[in-house]
Amino acid sequence: MLPAGTFNTTYANDMAIIRTRLQWTLFIAFMIFLFGIFPGAVDDSVLTLANNIAIVLIAVLGLNILTGLCGQISIGQAAFMGVGAYLHGVMVTKLGLNFLIAMPLAALGTALIGLLFGIPSLRVKGFYLAMATLAAQFIITWSIVHSPRQITGGADGLHVAVASLGALKFDDEKSFFYLAFPIAALMIFFAKNIARTRVGRAFIAIRDNDLAAQAMGINLFRYKLLAFALSSAFAGVAGALWAHHLVVISPDHFLLTDSIWQLGMLIVGGLGSTLGAILGTVFLLTLRDWAVPTAAPILGKMFPLFQLDLFTSLALMIFGVVLMVFLIFEPRGLAHRWEIFKASYRLHPFSY
Repeated sequence: MLPAGTFNTTYANDMAIIRTRLQWTLFIAFMIFLFGIFPGAVDDSVLTLANNIAIVLIAVLGLNILTGLCGQISIGQAAFMGVGAYLHGVMVTKLGLNFLIAMPLAALGTALIGLLFGIPSLRVKGFYLAMATLAAQFIITWSIVHSPRQITGGADGLHVAVASLGALKFDDEKSFFYLAFPIAALMIFFAKNIARTRVGRAFIAIRDNDLAAQAMGINLFRYKLLAFALSSAFAGVAGALWAHHLVVISPDHFLLTDSIWQLGMLIVGGLGSTLGAILGTVFLLTLRDWAVPTAAPILGKMFPLFQLDLFTSLALMIFGVVLMVFLIFEPRGLAHRWEIFKASYRLHPFSY
């Protein structure tokens, strides 16, 4: 929907993501703020949170392709991040490849692993598919722990070389910001356009009714596996960035709880929406990594008997409450609420 008096005169304008002069102005202003002002105006703790958001967002975008667009439930996305992180770490540290070469290769390798675990989606769906992806979470973690120590480091972890471009090293939060966010922006662009292609429309048809989609000639075998491969590739890129951000990676960094958090981000933001993936990731990560640590000491003083429990479980408690609130009052997520606001603004004063 465009503001009153604004019309698209070409198909290119109608298909464009940014269509009006105001939208271009706001987009350029946001880019100037994000890359020119924000990194120098905040401290390292905020930059750490921002870098975490950029990395996790890439994985959530992949999960949105699989679950939001194609309707295939997955609770193993963090494990695929682990595959990408270890593949990338081994290629950079052991083989000496540049991270710009190793990252696409890690994404490709993770996509192949995703294809393997996507095969059950051809026979099962719903709860049973969720159990299959849960198995992937445990199988991948077990495989990393029990792989040869000289390759992955086993349970002790793998030291990953710092990402660098010539003399430029991304070895602190500010420099890493300029690595993580351009890659995240590129992946957002890919995810947004995948949803607008023939492949994306096939995913949506399978999500809405796979039998009807098959009757229309959509190859379920091909497109379900493609959804798993794309989702895993996004997780592989996220894992590669995560490896450089942490410097030392271990299986403890890719737990089941991380997969559940990522699925929760998608639900809170809005299933099937690229904007929803962004809003959900920003909202829940900010809540978990910033708001909860701030609130825990205050609540600890108010309830001294439960102080230790509050520090260890407050984030999970709030996560559960937020999920219940959104599922009851806004099941379509923050993206839907944003669409309602935009429609109301554009139709003002005749909004309803």
